[in-house]
Amino acid sequence: MTTALSAAFTPATLDYVALLPVLIIFSAAMLGVLVEAFVPRTSRYLAQVTITLVGIVAAMAALAFGAVTHRVSTAGIAGFNGTVKGSVVIDGPALFIQATILLFALLAALSLAERFGGVGADAFTPMGAATPGSPQEAQARKVGAMTAEVFPLFLFSVAGMMLFPAAGDLLTMFVALEVLSLPLYLLCGLARRRRLLSQEASLKYFLLGAFSSAFFLFGTALLYGFAGSVYLPDISAAITAQGSAFQGLLVPGVLLVLVGLLFKVGAVPFHMWTPDVYQGAPTPITGFMAAGTKAAAFGAILRFVYVGVDRAQWDWRPAVVVVAALTMIIGAVLSVTQTDMKRLLAYSSIAHAGFILVGVLSMERDGVSGVMFYIAAYGLTTIAAFAIVGLVREGGSEATHLSQWTGLGKRHPWTAGVFAFLLLAFAGIPLTSGFTAKFAVFKPALESGTAGTILVVLGLLCSAITVFVYVRIIVLMYFTDSTDDSVAVIEPSVFTTVTVATGTLFTLVLGIAPASVLQLAERASQFIR
Repeated sequence: MTTALSAAFTPATLDYVALLPVLIIFSAAMLGVLVEAFVPRTSRYLAQVTITLVGIVAAMAALAFGAVTHRVSTAGIAGFNGTVKGSVVIDGPALFIQATILLFALLAALSLAERFGGVGADAFTPMGAATPGSPQEAQARKVGAMTAEVFPLFLFSVAGMMLFPAAGDLLTMFVALEVLSLPLYLLCGLARRRRLLSQEASLKYFLLGAFSSAFFLFGTALLYGFAGSVYLPDISAAITAQGSAFQGLLVPGVLLVLVGLLFKVGAVPFHMWTPDVYQGAPTPITGFMAAGTKAAAFGAILRFVYVGVDRAQWDWRPAVVVVAALTMIIGAVLSVTQTDMKRLLAYSSIAHAGFILVGVLSMERDGVSGVMFYIAAYGLTTIAAFAIVGLVREGGSEATHLSQWTGLGKRHPWTAGVFAFLLLAFAGIPLTSGFTAKFAVFKPALESGTAGTILVVLGLLCSAITVFVYVRIIVLMYFTDSTDDSVAVIEPSVFTTVTVATGTLFTLVLGIAPASVLQLAERASQFIR
């Protein structure tokens, strides 16, 4: 009996070279948890920052080693295939997006490590478990305590983001979704200032995220009933065969899974959490979410629609076209009415999610490469922009109301100048990465048919609206006199300086000379099915 079972059992094949970057991040996160348990409080900050940065750099090196030794080609990654019996697939898109996420994580980790004035307070509450305004919180602030556990939580989220776009089946995708989301729910509630607003943001994100996960899981169950499998290639094969006895489960299942995925990118009508969470979360976490979560979620969307359900696109594509149109329109229009900088950038991110969806819906390989380029360019600009937002302060708190930015260009011309350049990139002005990114997603959409052309026209109109929004901020900073000189830019440490400089440099280079990155995205745009 035992011999028969042993003969029937086939162990999973593990490609440890392919999995090594994710394993390194998980290991660093677990080491960070041990630091919280055994290292004295006074030494935790330095230990956690060191572990986080070394872990991310080591994961980047492992990813580069894997890509080089497995030879990136126009056909994907030669030698890379599904690992863990196809549950995790490391191909061109997965490698590109994982590398992008690690770069975002490195810059975001530097922002997390910022301590204003070198030894001053960071962006996080000194005691996350304390009631806002309580004596316990005041005492923790007085002794200089800090919530160092944000670093392992951050790393766990990064690991989930890396697994999300590489998931080859819906259950692995769901697990990755939860691994990336749960730490973010906690991190959003740990802001040092405006604690109640931060905790409200955390609760909203958690509750709505739980609902979206339920939709995703329900859709997974329906697709399993349709195809008899949760593996994306098996679902695609079942669609092609058209022999399922449960054909009616296909479209509801696809749409429910897409609801769960579109929630993570803030697409309309699943966007209501975005402004409140972006405003209430600690600013470094907001920048990381805006960049990293979008990259991971759009990677998962690309894999789901191109590998799993592309042969049924005429059933689900019209609904997503409507979602893309509404996302661009509502994101652009509502950004005009915002008076808080973080909420304004939140609605801007919603509009950008719509622009990226235009590229996804082209259903062409050029669309895949365009989307990957867009999320890389947008994420780098976003992290740099939020790093600057965290530096503008009044009375020790972040000055996020637009009226507080009046005249900033005259008092702090360099900071305002860099921020203005990043805003122009968001608007898609030529010679910035935003212009190249929009071209990369709009071009394949124009070639995909009437629906794509309509979406591109809407995208151009919405881009014009966002230009007004961003130029209004530039006018406030440079051409409006301020009667209040209490707003100042805190001198950043080397951490934030590197973050802003790197994001700005990439924004410029990807606008002037984007060819090499576009070619890399094109070479890495082939999925393994």
